[in-house]
Amino acid sequence: MRVLRTPEARFDGLSDFPFEPHYIDVPDGDGGRLRVHHLDEGPRDGPVVLLLHGEPTWAYLYRSVVPPLVEAGLRAVVPDMPGFGRSDKPAERSDYTYARHVAWMRSVMTQLDLRDVTLVGQDWGGLVGLRLVADDPDRYARVVASNHGLPTGDRPATPAFLEWLERSQSMPEFPCGEIVARACLTSLTAEEIAAYDAPYPDEAFKAGARIYPALVPVRPDDPASEEQRRAWRVLETWTKPFLTAFSDSDPITAGAETVFQSRIPGAAGQPHVTIEKAGHNLQEDAGEHLAEHIARFVGST
Repeated sequence: MRVLRTPEARFDGLSDFPFEPHYIDVPDGDGGRLRVHHLDEGPRDGPVVLLLHGEPTWAYLYRSVVPPLVEAGLRAVVPDMPGFGRSDKPAERSDYTYARHVAWMRSVMTQLDLRDVTLVGQDWGGLVGLRLVADDPDRYARVVASNHGLPTGDRPATPAFLEWLERSQSMPEFPCGEIVARACLTSLTAEEIAAYDAPYPDEAFKAGARIYPALVPVRPDDPASEEQRRAWRVLETWTKPFLTAFSDSDPITAGAETVFQSRIPGAAGQPHVTIEKAGHNLQEDAGEHLAEHIARFVGST
């Protein structure tokens, strides 16, 4: 596996991102190792909140969510999945599979020895995160699902997602910062857009960012479908607290929250929230608001 590493200088002087980087190595699934970056903020003995980003974002997405969590006495851990942010980037699209992403992040959890974890997943962070929960449910205390589903391919994908899938795989260049900006209701500054572009010096670094939409199971015989069904069988017995915090303006995932609420026992009676005036990347539109709901949920359960 050929692996690319973004020069650290690309991350110098990022707007409103004062956090110290941390690194660990995980097996790449091909006989080598990948360096994975993560943020680790707050008291080491505080309740752990694992914040998983989607595509094509990275830990920068949570820059306004982390400080309120730390102020509430929580420990915020924010990894960059391989292919994103400060983490190593396998160079070929074929290097990336759904199963490998789950394995890479499982190794992160094992090495950091995080326990009684509150998972917060958005976009692909939720697709990977719920697989982690299903694989090792004793490690997790509660879940916050935000703007994502857990598709098996047994039901048709939404037209909005299929349109994004076709466009993402065919565009000659993949402008990550602009893609992030278009999925927000808030207008990002030029500096913020540049921060989302920082991990990618050129198109060669974007294999992971580009291939992610094509890894979503959209057919019943997708390579990931059976593991998705297995994950659902575990989640349908999950009685620990499960909260949905979805946006009111996300055409890609609209309605997915009702599936979680109806199928997961731990979702019953929880204070599910629809965050107003927020798009798909609600951390940009309402990061502090999302943090308030997370902190209140942890404190009350």
